Amino acid sequence: MKYYLVAGEASGDLHGANLMKALKALDVSAEFRYYGGDLMQAQGGTLVKHYADMAFMGFVEVVANLRTILRNLKACKADVAAWQPDVLILIDFPGFNLKLADFAKQQGLLVCYYISPKVWAWNQKRVLKIKRIVDHLFCILPFEVDFYKSWDYKVDYVGNPLLDAKAAFKPDAGFRSKHGLEGKKLVALLPGSRRQEISRLLPDMLQIASRFPDHQFVVAGAPSFQLDYYKEFLGDSHIPVVFNATYDLLHQADAAVVASGTATLETALFHVPQLVVYKGSPVSIGIARMVIKIKFISLVNLIMDKLVVKELIQQDCNPQQIGDEMELLLNNADYRNAMLANYDELDVRMGEPGASERTAGLIVKYLGERGK
Repeated sequence: MKYYLVAGEASGDLHGANLMKALKALDVSAEFRYYGGDLMQAQGGTLVKHYADMAFMGFVEVVANLRTILRNLKACKADVAAWQPDVLILIDFPGFNLKLADFAKQQGLLVCYYISPKVWAWNQKRVLKIKRIVDHLFCILPFEVDFYKSWDYKVDYVGNPLLDAKAAFKPDAGFRSKHGLEGKKLVALLPGSRRQEISRLLPDMLQIASRFPDHQFVVAGAPSFQLDYYKEFLGDSHIPVVFNATYDLLHQADAAVVASGTATLETALFHVPQLVVYKGSPVSIGIARMVIKIKFISLVNLIMDKLVVKELIQQDCNPQQIGDEMELLLNNADYRNAMLANYDELDVRMGEPGASERTAGLIVKYLGERGK
């Protein structure tokens, strides 16, 4: 079978790679073509465009880069139409992928969507469009099943693929020595994978390091950037940047500062006490506050439906408040232990690994039913 996958961000690249691996185990003749990243490319097939050229965050940033986004969308539609896959698999990235789904449905292609768009957060009427253009939707968050049920839309809950990635992780015993990190406890800084995130968040993260001389701060570098980019922010701080080793860093970390996104859930699954930070353009934030209908921005708090990890947003995201929160995470045993106890409950809610295999099995099943 021919599988065309579209992932527009680092997290989508991770989930896409694991899904490709699972599909290959079920379909020895599987052919892949995709928009994605290095992890998907390692699974074989043809990488058409790297997600580093596609990811824009925030309303203002999307508008500013609209011509590029539309050019990418037009090229992707043409490529899908030319290759004629048996199934189009869209991974998150809804602004781009829902438009592609509409096109593919008109072309008579089987459309599968892996990782639901966050329609429960804002503009919930988008569910009506999803019902029309997506043949099968695979959800990875427990509360999404009931949400879609309220709209009379049956979805498949497959569990969360981050559990697969964590289960496959094998710690590097030489991680500390390889990166010169012996001697001190580590604080992980995860400023995101997009240029806008890093430029807005990393400077504030770095400023708190001097308050904690007994800890070594370490930046988790995004695979789509080089060290030279991070040096613009590091100056003479001597804070190291590690690439392609985020799980090793979390495995060793005593605490973390994490950009809002998938990484907040990954950090919790590694049981690392954390605070979540987010900054956007003032216009983007203003629009978001008018339209978004959720109480929290971090996946940890959304899944638990309560405040488990502190969220510092916009003006609250500053070196003083980040440092004050880090003081609690590192030195207040009751505060740390309460967060860790909530992480134990989160583990139960998340369930067991196997999301990639379950999703692959369902895709192959639906392809077989379509062929009857």
